[in-house]
Order: sequence, then structure tokens, then C-alpha cells
Amino acid sequence: MQVAMTSVPARTGRVNEDFAAATAAAAVLLDGAGIPGADSVCRHGVAWYTTRLGGSLLGLLSLLPDQPLPALLAEAIEQVTDVHRDTCEVADPISPSATVAMLRVSGDLAEYLVLGDSFLVLDRAGGAPLVVGDPREVTVSRTYLPAYEATAEGSEQRRQVLRDLRARRNRPGGFWLAKDDPRAADQAVVGSVPIAELTSAVLLSNGASRIVDRFGLTDWPGLLTLLASNGPAEIVRRVRQAEARDAVAADDATIVHCKCLGEA
Repeated sequence: MQVAMTSVPARTGRVNEDFAAATAAAAVLLDGAGIPGADSVCRHGVAWYTTRLGGSLLGLLSLLPDQPLPALLAEAIEQVTDVHRDTCEVADPISPSATVAMLRVSGDLAEYLVLGDSFLVLDRAGGAPLVVGDPREVTVSRTYLPAYEATAEGSEQRRQVLRDLRARRNRPGGFWLAKDDPRAADQAVVGSVPIAELTSAVLLSNGASRIVDRFGLTDWPGLLTLLASNGPAEIVRRVRQAEARDAVAADDATIVHCKCLGEA
């Protein structure tokens, strides 16, 4: 498997809370979720959490190639939680968490897992790409938008709306992220596709997927064409241009582009 990647912080001088890494047979992308006040319950921070979790995942993917992806994610969450369980309030709703996208080449299959609002796009030879996402956070958040917009910025009423939304995290009927509870891994979107049907695969954080799902600068087939011709850095460049044009706050943006999936 050949891999090209880029990961860019939201702005110069800011810590990048995304994580991306790959081996010859697997790729991992995490998008850290930071909430104001998190430093009061966890002294390590979101970037630390994503780096530790991503590193654990990559190691487990190499050491335990026959284990199901959700089992590996559950084990990695448990490992990282154990590291700071005694020093931080890991179960607090605002403690660090992350979305996860994973790809593994196993025999003649490309296996995948997505948890949270990152994306994985599989480029199928002779057919439309398979776009794998987990829309639950976006869907749940939209139900709180009217109440949020009806309250004043900085008010206790708005803070309560946000607390109510965060309480839906890692709860039945809510949305799921990697955090402190390994059972969240069982809620991930998983599947597999024969490698022979694929020409490439792409993992994107939601800061990079904006080129399609927020700004509409291209569609998913167009994204794959652009990656093939110009590489992942061009995707981020165009996203940054759109953010500046529309006065939208920038986000960390990470892309992992995997080609030649059946080759060592």
C-alpha cells in the first residue's frame, strides 16, 4: 500500500489536534474533539489524547492483524484511559475525545471503521465511490440548533443547551466518539470491500471533508480525481481559500490517501 498524507492545524502556531499515521497494511486518522474548559478535568489535552490513541491503534493493528477493528479500537481506548484515569476526570463529558477512521488491508479485503464525523471514501473501479460516514453527531446537534440560536451568547441558557447536547455523547439515542468507554467501539460503522474492486481509499477529518460537505467545491468523485492529480495538500489549500472567502473559522484538516492497496 502506498500512502500520501497531509495534516494542517487550523492556524499557524496552534496545536494540531488531528492525528494520522499508516503502515504498509493499515491507516488511522483521528480528529480530536476539544471543549472549552477541558483543561480543568484533564491536564493532558486533546492533542495528547489523539496522539496516544492513534499510536495505540497503529500498534495494535500491527500486532493483532486478525482481531476485528472494533475490538482493536476498544482495546486502544482502554489502554489510553488507563494511562490518565488516576490523574484526570476521564468520565467527565468535556474530557478529551476523538473521531476515528481506520482502514486495514487483510487478505483480499479492505476493512474499514468510522466512529464520529470523519469520513472514509473508497474509490471503486468502474462505479461510484463508497462514502462511509457516521452522521449521528450532526443529526443530534441539529435538534439543539433552534434552542441554541434562541439564547444569547454567553448566557446560562446557552450553556445549558450545550451541556444537554454533550450529555448525549456516548449514550443510546445520541452519538458516539472515542473517549473513556471502550464500549463506544461497538457503535462504529464497519464493513469490508474486496480489494480487487478498489483503486484507492481516502480518510478525511471533517476539516478536510468541508471541500464537499460544507463548501460544495466538488463532489466525492471530483475529490478523488483532484487527489489523484494534485495530492492531499491541494484539498486543504482549497478548503482554506473557502474558509477565508466565507469568513468561516478554520479547522484542523487531515487527509490520508491510500493507493495500490493490494501491494506490499
